[in-house]
Amino acid sequence: MTEIPSPKALFTRSVSTLAATALASLALVACGSEQAGTASVRAGSSIPSPTPSPTSSSEAAFTAMLDRVARSCPAPGPVEKHPGDAAAPAPTSGPEVELNARDWCASALHEERITRAVWELADPTPEKVGKVLNDLGYVDGRIHGLRQSGEATTFALDLRDKGGRLCLDGSVDGERTMVTACVAPPTGPFAVAK
Repeated sequence: MTEIPSPKALFTRSVSTLAATALASLALVACGSEQAGTASVRAGSSIPSPTPSPTSSSEAAFTAMLDRVARSCPAPGPVEKHPGDAAAPAPTSGPEVELNARDWCASALHEERITRAVWELADPTPEKVGKVLNDLGYVDGRIHGLRQSGEATTFALDLRDKGGRLCLDGSVDGERTMVTACVAPPTGPFAVAK
């Protein structure tokens, strides 16, 4: 005599089978994607990223923070010419000309959050400013030139992401905080474009 499974047992078995099938499909898709990426690298058709790949958890968290800060900004895209005041000559270099709309938007958001966070530091030493930047999600590998310069602590942040060129220059002296957008090279080691 053949035993007929109960509807509950059939349902449980169906759900288990469906879950296993879904996991196997995801694994195959992931394998295929990685193999396709490997093939394009071998063929030399990939474009090198201007920023380190998020291999560590801190770099992944940094990239997630950049996305959160810029979530209200336009999607990454080509640099567009910004219309200027007809009476004033249009700039020919600098952030206004070289940053895409997403970076230009994100720069104001990063400037504001950093300025608010370091504003209350009575004695803004490089160690204290570095800790504030880390607490905000900026990783050490993206903080450059953190040093004492006279009364001020100065720093630069490499915020290049998704093909952008955004960086920030900062100066904190306990009375005045200045954080401004700058332009980094599109690829390679970090440096502020002059």
